[in-house]
Amino acid sequence: MVLTKAYLRYVQSACFGVVSSLKAKVVFIKRRINTTRKQIALYAVCPALENVIIWDVRRGEKVSVLAGDKHEVTALQVSPDQQVLAVGYEDGSVRLWKLQDNTCQVTFSGHKSAVSALKFDDAGGRLVSGSRDTDVIVWDTVNEAGLYRFKGHKGLITECYFMKSQNVLVTSSKDSFVKFWDLDTQHCFLTLVGHRSEVWGFTVAHDETRLITGCADSELRVWKINSNSESDTEQLSESNKKNGGKRNADEAGLDEESDEKPTEGTQLSCTLIGSIFRHSHERVVSIMSDSTQTFLGCLGNDSQLELFKTLNDEEIQKHLQKKLKRQRKKARKENEDQKSETDIEVTRTVEDELQRIHSLKLRSKIKSFDLFHDENANDLKIILLLQNNTIQLHSVTLKPVESSCVSSVTLPGHRSDIRTLCFNADGSCLLSGSQESIKVWNRSSCQPIRTVSTGYALCSLFVPGDKHAIIGTKAGKLEIYDISSGQLLESVDAHDGPVWGLSLSPDKRGFASGSGDSTVKFWEFELVSDAEHSQVSKRLSITHVQTLKMKEEVLCVKYSPNQRLLAVSLLDCTVKVFFADTLKFFLSLYGHKLPVMALDISSDSNLIITGSADKNIKIWGLDYGDCHKSIFGHDDSIMGLQFVPKTHYFFSVSKDKTLKYWDADKFEHITTLQGHHAEVWCVAVSPDGDYVATGSHDRSLRLWERTDEPLFIEEEREQEREKEYEESLVQNTERVIPGEVDGEAVKAGKKTLETVKAAERLMEAIDLYNEETAKMKEQGGGREQVSTNPILIAHGNITPARYVLEVVKKIRSSELEESLIVLPFSVATDMLTLLNHWLQRGWEVELSCRCLSFLLRIHHSQIVTNKVLVPVIDSLRQHAKSRVHGLRDTIGFNLAGLRFIQNEMEAREEKFFADATEKVKKIRKKQKSTFVQVVK
Repeated sequence: MVLTKAYLRYVQSACFGVVSSLKAKVVFIKRRINTTRKQIALYAVCPALENVIIWDVRRGEKVSVLAGDKHEVTALQVSPDQQVLAVGYEDGSVRLWKLQDNTCQVTFSGHKSAVSALKFDDAGGRLVSGSRDTDVIVWDTVNEAGLYRFKGHKGLITECYFMKSQNVLVTSSKDSFVKFWDLDTQHCFLTLVGHRSEVWGFTVAHDETRLITGCADSELRVWKINSNSESDTEQLSESNKKNGGKRNADEAGLDEESDEKPTEGTQLSCTLIGSIFRHSHERVVSIMSDSTQTFLGCLGNDSQLELFKTLNDEEIQKHLQKKLKRQRKKARKENEDQKSETDIEVTRTVEDELQRIHSLKLRSKIKSFDLFHDENANDLKIILLLQNNTIQLHSVTLKPVESSCVSSVTLPGHRSDIRTLCFNADGSCLLSGSQESIKVWNRSSCQPIRTVSTGYALCSLFVPGDKHAIIGTKAGKLEIYDISSGQLLESVDAHDGPVWGLSLSPDKRGFASGSGDSTVKFWEFELVSDAEHSQVSKRLSITHVQTLKMKEEVLCVKYSPNQRLLAVSLLDCTVKVFFADTLKFFLSLYGHKLPVMALDISSDSNLIITGSADKNIKIWGLDYGDCHKSIFGHDDSIMGLQFVPKTHYFFSVSKDKTLKYWDADKFEHITTLQGHHAEVWCVAVSPDGDYVATGSHDRSLRLWERTDEPLFIEEEREQEREKEYEESLVQNTERVIPGEVDGEAVKAGKKTLETVKAAERLMEAIDLYNEETAKMKEQGGGREQVSTNPILIAHGNITPARYVLEVVKKIRSSELEESLIVLPFSVATDMLTLLNHWLQRGWEVELSCRCLSFLLRIHHSQIVTNKVLVPVIDSLRQHAKSRVHGLRDTIGFNLAGLRFIQNEMEAREEKFFADATEKVKKIRKKQKSTFVQVVK
């Protein structure tokens, strides 16, 4: 009998060090903390790689974390009621999270690539998502299902918006088009083609009468959205007569042909009326307005945030009157102008509607922002997501206009890539170093204990005793820090080039440093008196003992655990091994085609492993320097290697974003640990081997913990093969509904692994139903006959038809149609019989009717030609119609009851429904009358 070797599995236990990632925009959420005083607390919702973190920016604390799977967050949007958060991921899925308990309500799978835009409608009942695959999908958040997919754009979708006044969706894309979609007829009725480059964003303002778009140039184009009614047509013609018809087009540098006209039967038209020139000459990164559409923010690629205010009709009128007074005053001073003051006219321009109020520019690059207008404090709150892994809250006072940084979140993470990691002697603390600082973390709580500003840290080690740390920097210095106080004790100019490697000697009396100046220097610890440090005690220092000069730059240096040998990696792709005591040459390890970026020696000093930029890992024997095995380990350069103490197992990290676990005795790849979303620069294994830490370009630290779960290599390979096979099944060509191939609107969902599994469970349930039905017929038909099937008994001795219904109910609403479309026609006929059975008994009428309508739609041609199904279809028609009528009567009765209760409440002089309606009507009437006066 052959025994299979088992390993212990490592799993990810923590991900920390990320304040916010950069692929999605930061958004505000509001929480009312005092209903009487109307006090509102603002929290920042930030993407954090695959997770979403909600920050209390004022306190710098995490409120909650919405944990994702493995795909990075690329889009965020909060519902109008601030209760649901829509999160788009890199794999094209959209999840709805309930913010009260931080649970995922539903998952929508429809896009083939990363989600780039999300937007709720005004009621929160619909959600639109745009993606890199150029599709726009409208989702029903109440029914938890996709409504339709729009295919019309040819580039990445940059922004989406549901109009409140009409059932219209507006979308923009990198294909330079802005499209208006009629959601009633599900087609595009208007396309704006006046942009010369990609449309990176837009916003709607001024009661949805203005559309403001941002492109790759320095202009913000302003479009007038017209309702296609007689009054609007008359007003438009009058304004064109007054302004000469060509003024606005000339200002924008476009011909009159760029003014778009809708097709017949649509309700909207859009006309270009002018443009606003931005201070920034770079492309627009994002453009958005606050919830009241009063303030507008435009972010350029040069990290300049420009703020505008959209004036209402009353403010515009005052502005025009002041403008008229200035012109009349100017005319009186000019004697040459004989024109009377009454002949002077003021034309309304785009600058009169959009007023620039402030520009905000920071040292670090701004990646995204969100706005909130605090009417009580009369200021504008701005949350900024910066490129250096920080978020800031700024406040802009309006009178006078001044901006200030209220608070920021900086401590929980590094500002740049993590380039070095090391554990202390007992593995309780982890030190990480980056370009600007080092941080000491508590391993169990994953919280930063100490943050110290340093030079560009490339390598690090804990001094024996764990009270001090030594950092090797890019400037060639060795910096000694006291961890308890965070104080720099000494900075030694050790090398003329960057210090690439440090290795503590096994006797713990000193260490060796390797540098780009082609030298390896040896140092010893010593205690020296320093009056500036302490008058009583001595402080730690280092003294230079010896120098080993090399012919090439030194990339890595490592002592063997028995302190017999010293391995040095050079830029000439070789590894030189010297005797540690005499520094005499012992071995040369050559075979890599590119420089060795990392190396390590096993605890028993028998093996040395080297990882190179040529993507290969080589395992060598230290006795004769023979290469035991060369393994193609990663898909990119290998940046770190380390043995698990007291074993011949080792870990490797690479720029291909993965951490791999190997057996150096059997030369086998044990498992791959995926989690990082960018290049992994460094790896550290705890002294007991229970924990592995990795640092990455995505500025995250990930901790991997060894569990008691056994891992078998053959089972791992079998699972990988099954996963690849299942993914290939999902990538096959999808069946389409007849008649939708050439349409602009097609089905919303896509086939995923979950839908395939749901379809398989449904087919198994239908097979069980057929078997049990055949048994009952053989035994004399009884419905009274109790089934002995263990599955039905486990579900409470239910009938086979009821069991199939339970299986259908367990399928997610968002995946139901995609699961039904997988069913072959033979199974679909059995499903129709079951649907007839359910409708006769009134079981789950809404669900049954939804399944029935979809099956009839996709199998229409085959059902029509099948005479066997005629009685089933006829019975379905009768029962479905009667059940739907019954539901309609119930809903009508409930609505009538609600109206009766409303009338009763109004009769008791509690007329808050009527008062609110009348108040809204008066406000709209007043706004419309003011607007007409200004136009005239």
